This record gives sequence, C-alpha cells and structure tokens, in this order.
Amino acid sequence: MLDGWSRLDIAGKPVDVFDPPHARPFLLVYLHSLQQETPATDPRFTELLVQHRLRCVAPHGGSCWWADRHCPAFDDTRTPEGYLLHELIPWAQGRWTLRPRHIALAGVEMGGQAAVRLAFKYPQRFPIAASIAGAFDCQEWYGRGTPLDDMYPDRERCRLDTAILHIDPHTWPSHLWFVCSPTDRMSYRGNDRLQEKLQAMGIPHTADLDTPAPAHEWLAPMMTFLVDALHQEARRLL
Repeated sequence: MLDGWSRLDIAGKPVDVFDPPHARPFLLVYLHSLQQETPATDPRFTELLVQHRLRCVAPHGGSCWWADRHCPAFDDTRTPEGYLLHELIPWAQGRWTLRPRHIALAGVEMGGQAAVRLAFKYPQRFPIAASIAGAFDCQEWYGRGTPLDDMYPDRERCRLDTAILHIDPHTWPSHLWFVCSPTDRMSYRGNDRLQEKLQAMGIPHTADLDTPAPAHEWLAPMMTFLVDALHQEARRLL
C-alpha cells in the first residue's frame, strides 16, 4: 500500500481510504473490477489524487458486481449496493462533512458499470459517474462462474438489471463519462449500446469508443473530468 493510504474496517468490510493534505471538500468512490485492483497500490492513480487534492474510498467487494442483489460471496444479509448506499457513503459523509452531490463514482469493468448504474438509479444523489471499459452487458458474464450465477436465476433476469435499463427518460446524472477501446471484445458492445441509447434520448454525456488505449491511459482524462464536474456541482449549489 502506498503512502497516504490506510485500510479501514467500515461496517465489517475492508476499505482503502486516501485523505491527502489540504483536500478539497469532495470524494471519489472507486469501485474495482473483477480483478479486484485497488488504487492504493497504483502510483499513477495516487499521484493524480494528490495533484487534484481529492479524497478517495475504495471498498473491497470481491466479484460482487456491486449490485442490489444478495451475493453470498459478499455478505450473508446485505447487498453490495445496500452496503455502499447505507453504510460506506454515509460513513464518508459524516467523517468529512460532505455536502450533497459532492461525491463522484468511478470504476473499471465491473466497477465501471456499477458506477454508471448507481448514477442512473440515483441521479440526484450521484450526479457524477465515470467508467473505463465498463461491463455494461453484464449478462455476457452470466454462466462464466462469477457470483452473477448465484445472484440471478437466469441470463435474462441479469440483463434486466443492467445499467442501460435503469435510465430514466426524465432525470439523469448531470455528468457522465465513459470510454472503451474498440479492441475490448467483452465490453465494447455494451458501451456502444449505451452510447446509442443516450444519443437517442438526448442525454448529455462524454464518451470515447474509438481510441484503442489500455485502461491506465485513461486515468488522467477521467480524473480531470471528475474534478471539473465536482467543481461545477459545487458552484451550482452556492
């Protein structure tokens, strides 16, 4: 774990926490992928947090897909989404006295789809979301041995809980950013489908589905987008 990070037990779950000196009154919630990476061991990610004076919490959830479904591998009673909404984020708001709408969500693959899905489900609470190579068609992972097989009775029920089907035509997150390399065989179609839907509905968003770049090359653009969006929300609330 890199300097500046600490691992805390928050409501019975391990969470990596970064609180840089002179931090701005914002928070990034980072949701990991199926590979269960953590920014606490990523020098570039940490450097960007320091540069932008941005706090970050990165919960460890295993292969839970961060869904509002019972996942035995995550917890016997709480859903992953329920843990985020009712325990982790309230803890962070209390610790740093965060104002409403001063939290951004982001992630890669499994975590990217979860960040965007949460923003679609709760756009007033989470107006800012970013995804790198988001696994938006998570039904494509059904039947491959992930906890999805226990969380949903079949592939179709899994598809009905995807981010794209949580888009409300009347309200949506104010700041939405997602990217995916056209060479990403598993995730590209879901990102393309999401962009088609947003364009058809006239929902503002920023996306790049044409640049064949690895995930780590998108960290700096993603962080710039998130911090700019947080500042816009802060000005809007004045």
